[in-house]
Amino acid sequence: MPASFQQIGGERVTGTLVLSVFSAVLGSLQFGYNIGVINAPQKIIEQSYNATWMHRHGSLIPPATLTTLWSLSVAIFSIGGMLSSFSVGVVSEWLGRKKAMLINNLLAFIGGALMGMSKLGQSYEMMILGRFFIGAYSGLASGLVPMYVGEISPTSLRGALGTLHQLALVTGILVAQIFGLPGILGTEELWPVLVGLTVLPTVLQMALLPFCPESPRYLYIIRGEEQHAKRCLKRLTGRQDVSEFLLEMKEEKRRMEMERKVSIAELFRSPAYRQPIIIAMVLQLSQQLSGVNAIFYYSTSIFEKAGVESPVYATIGAGAVNTAFTVVSLFLVERTGRRTLHMLGLAGMAACAVIMTVALALLERVPWMSYISMLAIFGFVAFFEVGPGPIPWFIVAELFSQGPRPAAMAVAGLSNWTANFIIGMGFQYIAEACGPYVFLIFAALLLFFLIFTYLKVPETRGKTFDQISSGFRSRPASLLDMEEKASTEMECLGEGSLS
Repeated sequence: MPASFQQIGGERVTGTLVLSVFSAVLGSLQFGYNIGVINAPQKIIEQSYNATWMHRHGSLIPPATLTTLWSLSVAIFSIGGMLSSFSVGVVSEWLGRKKAMLINNLLAFIGGALMGMSKLGQSYEMMILGRFFIGAYSGLASGLVPMYVGEISPTSLRGALGTLHQLALVTGILVAQIFGLPGILGTEELWPVLVGLTVLPTVLQMALLPFCPESPRYLYIIRGEEQHAKRCLKRLTGRQDVSEFLLEMKEEKRRMEMERKVSIAELFRSPAYRQPIIIAMVLQLSQQLSGVNAIFYYSTSIFEKAGVESPVYATIGAGAVNTAFTVVSLFLVERTGRRTLHMLGLAGMAACAVIMTVALALLERVPWMSYISMLAIFGFVAFFEVGPGPIPWFIVAELFSQGPRPAAMAVAGLSNWTANFIIGMGFQYIAEACGPYVFLIFAALLLFFLIFTYLKVPETRGKTFDQISSGFRSRPASLLDMEEKASTEMECLGEGSLS
């Protein structure tokens, strides 16, 4: 057991905590890798589909059929994620957080193997089925990883460690973009290796997770295993006296036992849960409907239209900005607060969307606008990672106590994946209809999400899970009427309503 520790922000960070968080976010790395891996080698994989069709039918594949097969290869990832994300609550309660992540790797292994062997098997069906399995893996990981990391993290570091889920995700996207370059793995011979590489973090996570403790909150509050929870707390905190942490969990368990078992339907029926679940869903929608996935999915074509000479490398540049500003968010989230960062990110993205629209509209008359549009895209991505990128994932876990948390994570995950699917399938058609003005639609949505966050979302920085959830039970009116306290944003609920 790693016993060494360091002081970070006044909190002891043990080797066990580092190992546990690192092992968990390997799932986020795979999630991000499989978002980015399919884009760069599109033309090469389409040529492989064509060769398979020729081998089977003796003729070239019809263009409409090829478009359908490729769209299905991309979109079925989101379908797998939508279906599996809805089962996060059931799986995490049944197996536990750690064991669920461990077994989930079987889906990733099956998916990676199918995709990596699809060319050898001359089967685009294997590629499509593999994308479905890896999507199902990612759907579960998108709920399990933030849940586990949030539950094992000290209160003062919960935001910073929660951001690591998003950091690993965007790192995965960047790694996939780099490996997909023609000079590395984005070739006719090596693209199966590119898509099959996802099995490597799978194997690493399966090797490391057995050495990590289960979530003490799950063990004590759900399973009632106090001694086991104590042992895990001692490993995670490096302290022999963990009574302070147990006291907090006992209070949360006492409150939970006063409530009936919370189902997904109950989240919407009960006044105590209705407001936080709506907040959780809207925050997830603010991430996906911000337009950032339109940038990730179609960045190369957007840069081409913007007149950029080397769009592939500009796309990698956007990925690097994406990763760098996630690190910035990591250091800001516990100092500035979740609500403030989310609002800053939304406002910055809306401004960049307007600038991008103006630059693209004037591009033909003013050639140097290509540089403005590229900077606007980089700014758009940077502001996304300041707030809307990392914050919705872990703030959902913070808004709910142990009882309703798994069901809430399932609903939030389904909202996220559904919006992801809509953007992935619909952006091309909307872009063709609206031309350079397509990002005005996202600017309007961003403005709506900004106003919603300003009026409805509480600050959760530095609060225990029970303090946050009790705020909704005891003083819902103060949370809904934040406009009356707009001048004291950081004090609103951060100091009063939720304490």
